[in-house]
Amino acid sequence: MTNAGKQRRFPTGDLARVAVFAALIAVLGLPGTLNVFGNVVPITLQTLGVMLAGTILGSWRAALAVVVLLVLVAAGLPLLAGGRGGLAVFTAPSAGFLIGWIPGAAVTGWLVERAGRRPGIVPLLTACLVGGMGVVYLFGIPVQALVTGVSLVSAAQLTLVFLPGDLIKVVLAAVVARGVQRAYPDAVPAVHQERLRAGGR
Repeated sequence: MTNAGKQRRFPTGDLARVAVFAALIAVLGLPGTLNVFGNVVPITLQTLGVMLAGTILGSWRAALAVVVLLVLVAAGLPLLAGGRGGLAVFTAPSAGFLIGWIPGAAVTGWLVERAGRRPGIVPLLTACLVGGMGVVYLFGIPVQALVTGVSLVSAAQLTLVFLPGDLIKVVLAAVVARGVQRAYPDAVPAVHQERLRAGGR
């Protein structure tokens, strides 16, 4: 009976949240892309959605939201910034950054989960910085180097153009998440986990 209860709780609550954040990440791609200084990897707002998913959904639900989005992209839906979609995007120079969204969201959420029932702005900033930037770069830079045939150092240097915008996204994600969690305590991952363990939704 316990397992059945857990299975019911996921579809009625968490599945909807996962779908909403997958849609949010897709919507943040509507403004399009920006390529600067000859970098073939575009700048988009969608990383902001990945950070927000991590800070509000927690680790596994955030990762699942990204997986849902990427599966739809692989199926051909043009949900990435610039109307990109299809399997070809996973062989492009930006493929590593896309794949990095999954562990990036998971790590962001994992860090916020460990910040307790009332995560302050500093833990939220740290989570977004480490997960939403650091982990994504860790996957993105080597793949960009491999696909484009440049050295890791050159790929890392090209990635420097992302830093100002990504730091702004880190601050925005932390501030938005803090506001949402104050207004809606169940948006704090640790609180949500406690309610699930107690039998809530």
